[in-house]
Amino acid sequence: MGTIETERLITKAEKLCQQRGARLTSTRREVFRILAAQSGAVGAYDLLDMLKTSVPNAKPPTIYRALDFLQEQGFVHKITSSNSFVLCSHFEHQHPVQMLICDRCGDVQEIHSEGVYSELQSQAEGQGFLVKEQTIEAHGLCAKCH
Repeated sequence: MGTIETERLITKAEKLCQQRGARLTSTRREVFRILAAQSGAVGAYDLLDMLKTSVPNAKPPTIYRALDFLQEQGFVHKITSSNSFVLCSHFEHQHPVQMLICDRCGDVQEIHSEGVYSELQSQAEGQGFLVKEQTIEAHGLCAKCH
């Protein structure tokens, strides 16, 4: 992602935080910036190593607190299968998440299929289950790798 696009996303995230009464601290902003520059998901310790270039005294709790905040705000998604994180492409509103994860190059594409979400909701309701959050991870090969 280009620098101009990254700065646009950071500005948008800052405005959303102001509206919500949340604070995008300099460390949170830097973690957001690092994730915006990645094409795939990144693990917390790799993020910590990257963060140390601008925040030399950063420790594991630093990165985990920043990631928790960014997740709570809907700015990043956790890829559970690889315990890694990726910037959300539509963070201005909460939404169900479906991720296409390339097992060869690590690229992650976020898609939104209302049909998948509606079917899941319908079947969950049929079981008396209330879905609070939904993330589906699909592994395979992206267009560049197959």
